[in-house]
Amino acid sequence: MLRQALRAVAPGDILVVVRLDRLGRSLSHLLWLLEGLETRGVHFRSLSDPIDTASPQGKFTLQVLGAAAELERALNHERTRAGLAVARTQGRVGGNPRLRARDPEAIRQLARQRDEAYFERINMAADTWLQVVRGLRPQYPWQDVVRALNARIPADGKPWTDYRLKTAVKRFVRDGLAEPGLLGPATGGPADDRLLVVIAGMREANPEMTLEAMCRRLEAMREPTPRGRTSWHPSTVRALLQRAQARGLLAPAG
Repeated sequence: MLRQALRAVAPGDILVVVRLDRLGRSLSHLLWLLEGLETRGVHFRSLSDPIDTASPQGKFTLQVLGAAAELERALNHERTRAGLAVARTQGRVGGNPRLRARDPEAIRQLARQRDEAYFERINMAADTWLQVVRGLRPQYPWQDVVRALNARIPADGKPWTDYRLKTAVKRFVRDGLAEPGLLGPATGGPADDRLLVVIAGMREANPEMTLEAMCRRLEAMREPTPRGRTSWHPSTVRALLQRAQARGLLAPAG
């Protein structure tokens, strides 16, 4: 029922539940569901709790819940580390004995926990990566979308891959948090648009980045120029930025 409701709601709709525990299995699960709804422009209201994301008070309550969830995760982490340290001093082997015994219910519980942890990770940055995916798919192939995303992250950040991105999109689509059409075959944008997508991504991620800095970043990414060269010139970047604006991939300056 929950998945059907999440698939059915559209921007401007309000998802109403009787109590919060009818929506999420845990605080972290509840939060990523609400954040996903907010990303899609869908409001949420609980009849028995002071949460209505269409109101300032409801949004504040949601922020408090988020802080509480972060504290809960930190405390659980510290308790786990302390428990393992005590177990080691007493000569006990760490880990869940039910998992070591291959108990089916314990394995299912671990899978659910890992699934929720995975959702937390990808949902924390969904306002960035999902927006890019929605803007480029299915017109552009996955490798071009990945290039556009990687152009927006710091040089020392963890880059996206086709597999990681498609897995994240499939997970959101499965729970009704993203449109199934995003997974369709590429419709085939102009071949030379690949560079425009990358350039536009870099500029949107850091509007203050100079042309020279963009050249250095493109060279570090081993991105060839339109003529297949390895060395970039600011005039080439400027021309591509102008073309990206003309194609609607980048908002006009100013």
